[in-house]
Amino acid sequence: MSKQVIIIGGGIIGLCSAYYLQKEGHQVTIIDQSNMDAGASYVNAGYLSPSHLVPLSAPGVMKKGLKWMLNPASPLYIKPRLDPDFIKWTLAFNKSCHINHVNKAIPAIKAITLLSQDLYDDIKQEENFTFHYEKKGLLMLCQTDKMLEEEIETAHLAKREGLDVREMSQEDLKTIEPHARLNVKGATYYKCDSHTTPHEFMTEMKVHLKAVGVTFFSNEKVEGLVIKNGKIEAVQTQNQSLKADEFVLSAGSWSATLSKKLGLKLLLQAGKGYRINTHQDIGISIPSILAEAKVAVTPMNGFTRFAGTMEIAGINDSINQVRVEAIAKAAHSYYPEVILSQAEKKDAASGLRPVTPDGLPYIGKSSKCHNLTIATGHAMMGWSMGTATGKLVSEVISDKKTILDLNPFHPDRTF
Repeated sequence: MSKQVIIIGGGIIGLCSAYYLQKEGHQVTIIDQSNMDAGASYVNAGYLSPSHLVPLSAPGVMKKGLKWMLNPASPLYIKPRLDPDFIKWTLAFNKSCHINHVNKAIPAIKAITLLSQDLYDDIKQEENFTFHYEKKGLLMLCQTDKMLEEEIETAHLAKREGLDVREMSQEDLKTIEPHARLNVKGATYYKCDSHTTPHEFMTEMKVHLKAVGVTFFSNEKVEGLVIKNGKIEAVQTQNQSLKADEFVLSAGSWSATLSKKLGLKLLLQAGKGYRINTHQDIGISIPSILAEAKVAVTPMNGFTRFAGTMEIAGINDSINQVRVEAIAKAAHSYYPEVILSQAEKKDAASGLRPVTPDGLPYIGKSSKCHNLTIATGHAMMGWSMGTATGKLVSEVISDKKTILDLNPFHPDRTF
């Protein structure tokens, strides 16, 4: 049965949800408070990464976060503040930094990232999309013996999960990356990963969705919800009131604010990430993560992107130049011939990623609102999980059995 569906949020999750919903015959409208041409869906590293099996809330992360709290240039920066939502999230995050949670999360993360990777393939072929998409794998580059040992241990875990990963010596790296001088001890190489140029996919998907009848309202902020008998009847923006049968909350870091209007208590914090693009010919052909610095390096279509940091400091779009400089410094440290210019650093952009306490997204319906499907909280993995999330949202709204078990992602789960 065809339904009227309103999606709140037009990032990667919202667009992929719209794609699969319209394929099921639903009438879809997307509302976004921005112009839909910036933010996390556009400034990310473009990775499709089954390799990222371990959630952000892993053992030892909170300890590192506390250590780095006074260092605004650190890879993970948690700004302390007397905000009740932040305090609740921090306590839940700390509780989730446990090996038992990691072991439970790994199968769920692997399943959704592998499915998502397959679905990107399907969309590209089925719709004849031309967005940049390469399957060159991902290097985890390490400068210290300690980090290399940790990454090899993670690689062994990934191998046990069936992923294609191998250890790389300095000589091995020279063979597969001959045109980029590296200053590292060694690496692990995940052949299973792939990468894209995000804005190309986003642009192509928006054009396609408009062509198949999806309605877009950009620069419209949802300011209110009309609720009756546990269901949403309409959303109210500054310009209009829109009714629908079903609603999707995929508003990224703004999802928690909207969920409060429904009496939901989604624990979410905005995690800011930065990117620097360079059009210099720097010889990098394989994506990498600079393991100690937590910086992602992606050779995109016509440029190379350096992206990274996790800055949990509330919702704002300010650019912290200290963090931009930290990314540039890390790039030069691992790739000594890479010197990012002042102009490139000045052109840095940021995006806010919605982070849950346990590192798993919220996908599915809450018991508190019968016609709302929640799809948010993907943190750094929104791009890697985007297509699969969209398909799952469509299956939920179409009353179909979901292709994956949604229990690990349930919006009502406790921490």
